[in-house]
Amino acid sequence: MKKIIITTLFIAFYFLPINLKAEVKPISEGNVDAKIKIVVFESLTCSHCANFHKNVYPNLKEDFIDKGNVYIEFKNFPLDMAAMNASKIAHCKNDGNSEILHYLFDNQRQWLKGKTIEELNTNIKNFIEKSDFNLDIDVCLSNKEAEDHILEDRIEGVKKFKVDATPTLIINGEKFDNPTNYKKLKKFLEKLI
Repeated sequence: MKKIIITTLFIAFYFLPINLKAEVKPISEGNVDAKIKIVVFESLTCSHCANFHKNVYPNLKEDFIDKGNVYIEFKNFPLDMAAMNASKIAHCKNDGNSEILHYLFDNQRQWLKGKTIEELNTNIKNFIEKSDFNLDIDVCLSNKEAEDHILEDRIEGVKKFKVDATPTLIINGEKFDNPTNYKKLKKFLEKLI
C-alpha cells in the first residue's frame, strides 16, 4: 500500500506543471476595467518622476483614478543601480499596492544620497527602517524575481514604446508628450471619457 501511495504521488508531481518562480505583481491603481489605461514608465532616482508624483499624480488620482475612469500602472524604468534597488523595495511586499512607491518618490531627497551604490543602499535602508513598512531590506534587495520583473518592464518600454526618458506616459497604447503638464493631460483625458 505504501509503495502505491509513493508511486501515485511521484506520478502526480511529475506531470503537474510546476512554476516555482513567484510572479511579481505590477504596481497599479484604479478600475482595471476603466476605459482609459495609463502606463507610466519611471525611475525612482528621476527628479522629473518625483515631480510627476508630487504635482500631477494627486490631481490625476482625484479627477480620474478615484472616479473609476482611469487605470494606471507604474512600470519600472531604472536609470541606475540606485533606482533598480529602490524599485525592488517598492515591489518588496508584492501586493501591487503603490504606497511604498509613492513614499519613495515623495521622499526622494531624503534617501537618494551617496557617491557609491553601497552608500545609497545604506541610506535607503536606514530611511525605510524608520518607516512603518516593516520590510527586510536585505531580502528585498536580493529578490531575483523582482529584479527580473523590473528589467522586463524596462525592456518592454524600450522595445514596445521606444521609451527614452522618464517619466513616459502611455495612454491607451500611445505615447503622451509632456507628462508633467497636468492641464494638458487633463484636457486629453477628458476627450477620451
